[in-house]
Amino acid sequence: MFSPPIPMYTHHIKTEKVSVFYPSLLIQNKNVQLKINRQIQLTVRKLMEQQGVNNEYLVEMLGYYEQKTNERDIVSLTFNNYTFSGGAHGLTILKSLTFNVKNGKSYELSELFKKGSPYVERISNIIRRQIKERDIFLLDPPFKTIKPNQEFYLADKSIIIYFQLYDLTPYVFGFPFFPISLYELEDLIAEEGPLQILIAN
Repeated sequence: MFSPPIPMYTHHIKTEKVSVFYPSLLIQNKNVQLKINRQIQLTVRKLMEQQGVNNEYLVEMLGYYEQKTNERDIVSLTFNNYTFSGGAHGLTILKSLTFNVKNGKSYELSELFKKGSPYVERISNIIRRQIKERDIFLLDPPFKTIKPNQEFYLADKSIIIYFQLYDLTPYVFGFPFFPISLYELEDLIAEEGPLQILIAN
């Protein structure tokens, strides 16, 4: 029997120039709840600072979050922060967190796969193929490789690898997202990790 989705409460940071929403998870184990919610708050605070919340030239900051996965004790969230401080356009940064709500662990990409497995090479090859199939224009071709702890989130039995604005493509194209079915990576997946939990019958 699988666990129900974790309830969430939304907080709103609101000032004259700032409107940022972020969640708190409501978990039975209060130690785990505290650990996860602290990390969420820290991530949101760092994102706001990175985007210049204290910049005297700040015109507007808008932040929101999305639940990408909330099932089987796995929660994957994205945090989107847009800032405008003048110029031709604003800048948006995307961050993500993936948790096991049983123990409060958050995961980097490398922790999703077996130690020593060629996950970087496999994922990079899939992204290279998608770039060709989707005819994605790159700022600096050809695409070489992901970072060992490239940013990601989980959704619909897929892992979505993403890059920040300007990392791969011009601003006008937005964030480059690369959805990869977990079944394409199944032989590399760490046992008892979040990917294995999500694809289990």
